Amino acid sequence: MKTFFLGAVLSLLTMAASPVVHAAHKMNAFRLDNGLQLVVIEDRRSPAISQTLWYRVGAADEPPGKSGIAHYVEHLMFKGTRNFAPGFYRQTVQNLGGNDNAFTSRDSTGYIQRIAADHLETIMELEADRMHNLILTDDDIETERRVVLEERNMRTDTNPGALLSEQMSASLYLNHPYSIPIIGWRHEIEQLSRDDIFDFYKTHYAPNNAILVIAGDIAPHEALRLAQEHYGPLQANPHIKTRIRPQEPPHLAERRLVMTDERIATPYIVRRYLASERNPGEQRTAASLSLLAAILGGDGINSFLTQKLEIEANISIYSSAYYRGTSVDPTGFGLVVVPADSVTMQEAEEALDEALDEFLQTGVEEAQLNRIKKGIYAANIYEQDSVQSVARRVGEALSSGLTLEDVRVWPDILQSVTAAEILDAARSLFRPESSVTGWALNEDIES
Repeated sequence: MKTFFLGAVLSLLTMAASPVVHAAHKMNAFRLDNGLQLVVIEDRRSPAISQTLWYRVGAADEPPGKSGIAHYVEHLMFKGTRNFAPGFYRQTVQNLGGNDNAFTSRDSTGYIQRIAADHLETIMELEADRMHNLILTDDDIETERRVVLEERNMRTDTNPGALLSEQMSASLYLNHPYSIPIIGWRHEIEQLSRDDIFDFYKTHYAPNNAILVIAGDIAPHEALRLAQEHYGPLQANPHIKTRIRPQEPPHLAERRLVMTDERIATPYIVRRYLASERNPGEQRTAASLSLLAAILGGDGINSFLTQKLEIEANISIYSSAYYRGTSVDPTGFGLVVVPADSVTMQEAEEALDEALDEFLQTGVEEAQLNRIKKGIYAANIYEQDSVQSVARRVGEALSSGLTLEDVRVWPDILQSVTAAEILDAARSLFRPESSVTGWALNEDIES
């Protein structure tokens, strides 16, 4: 086993030595013989604990024509196993005073339990059991299919903003499976079979495709002992391979969408650019884009777009920018503008383009950059008060292909990025041919 010890603010010491003690918590990382990666975040401030099991499989890893299967399997994981009856898992967690949840993203699927520390072994036993022993009846599959379809109906089909976002993702990616919605296309969900479900489950649910993050009131050696006892006997899947996905060809033309829906009370514009993700050993571009999003739309009233579009020109009533770099493959950088009442969509979009051009000409204001960096530094310190937030950040990074060293240095990289690097990233990013622009309109509103 290789052991890594992390201290305050995820500071990593890659040596086999006693862990560095931090007032809040410390981290240890191990790998079991069957390939399971274990990260223990020790925090003795309360007698509680969380366990999150991350699988390195998400919506972008689904077989062609089987969209939604990753999310569907996540739902079905709460059914019965060879050892425990349907409902036993969730009822046990609740009876012990805990709570549980699960999620599916583009790159990972996760299962979370929060419970009193002395019940960790129980939930470990339950989680390890359903990694290999899931049993599903035809009734289970059909019942949960209806649940998933209703979830799609509630979250997407009845939400014009979600529908526009779905269409924009399908337009931004010409070849990559990030174009497919996490919840799946309705017509494909309806066709998923029992064999499809079990093929996916048996292929991806294995210890050598998982990261176990234990956070809370437990000693690292005790967490390791329990993990070896309950997860250690599980067999690795020798057929799991490094994820190889279709990649994007050169983007040669900008794309545009107009969605009209009577449920849209206020028209708005969304633009997304294809953007670089955080990569192992090379995170400066992603850090530059993170700071760019903060400068343009994440600095409150001081945000560049707020100043230009809302305060100076009275063009919009709201503007923002967003970027999420923790991703296996290229991600998106987004901009949002809500025009003022007397402003047409065309005028608002032209004003957005003019503001971006001005930014590329004038560059980053050092005072603003320094203020944003101080805010990020403070937020990182405050995050240490929530061991679950730290655990999620670590699990998300590792499941997307980053390393513990990447996690350790990320805060320092954010602080060291220069104004020139941010401007270079913006110039590379803001290319019309790598963008899709969406207009959301009420049918009765003039464009």
